[in-house]
Amino acid sequence: MRLFTSISIILLLAFIGCKNGFPSNTVHADIKPIVKSSIKDKIANLEDSNNNQVIVVSHRGDWRNAPENSLQAIQNCIDMGVDMVEIDIRETKDGQLVLMHDKTIDRTTTGKGLINEWTLDSLKTLRLVDGLGVATLHKIPTLKEALELSKDKILVNLDKSYEIFDKCFNIIKETGTQNQVVIKGSKQLSKVKKEFGNYLGKVHFMPIISLPNNDVKTIVEAYLSSEELPIAFEFTVANDTITFINEFKKIRERGASIWVNSLWPQHNAGHDDEKAVQDLSVYDWFIKNDIDIIQTDRPALLLKYLRSKGLHD
Repeated sequence: MRLFTSISIILLLAFIGCKNGFPSNTVHADIKPIVKSSIKDKIANLEDSNNNQVIVVSHRGDWRNAPENSLQAIQNCIDMGVDMVEIDIRETKDGQLVLMHDKTIDRTTTGKGLINEWTLDSLKTLRLVDGLGVATLHKIPTLKEALELSKDKILVNLDKSYEIFDKCFNIIKETGTQNQVVIKGSKQLSKVKKEFGNYLGKVHFMPIISLPNNDVKTIVEAYLSSEELPIAFEFTVANDTITFINEFKKIRERGASIWVNSLWPQHNAGHDDEKAVQDLSVYDWFIKNDIDIIQTDRPALLLKYLRSKGLHD
């Protein structure tokens, strides 16, 4: 009787394993594992403006599933195969650099007040809150902690860091992440050389230009003709009637990438993330206009779209 029962169990397990025509330890053909490119691949893609692989930048990390500018928000981006994470840098009362978007800590932490009125030790007693304002277990990270987590895993765009970049660079150098970091600023080349010249060539720099702009051709040409060729140009595109969009392909051919945000409609002539939630083809606008770096508030959605088009690993 025991032998018959054992045989029956074995046959039942075999039937379950063979159900649907494949053994139990076989992966379904329609389930594709995420292929995460190496940091060398990410850097090579960043430095090549002429390939067809679109770089995905996650705005303040994966803030829908972790507090914005938190280490967990960065780790989530690493896990899903995002190319670059954008984080905001602020200086504390005692001169330490931390991740924080606002000048105050009211919106994103359990504390209140200006961040430059708090020391790092005091800030570390607080907790970050989620999008609903509920306290989490996450703490305010330092720039050093964020770069140590990101090292050899993901590219990093430091926002709100231009004015304090001398201090940022010391930490970038200490963590050995120079080739992973992108800095940006809304200034013409002459001012950048004067204020930022010591760092051009040591980290990747990207000018920000809002369109329409009557001087855009002069500004862009100055950068493209200089020895300090920017890694990319970040453009804000107010509407589809802006003719300078037609220059994006030529700029890429001369060695600089084109960065446009999909965050809010005023950045991208109305082709934003929230519309893409309803219709993924909204992202077609970026591809048709030769945009190869997209900063998004919905990284998983954008990655899904790009991978379906063969435009991302």
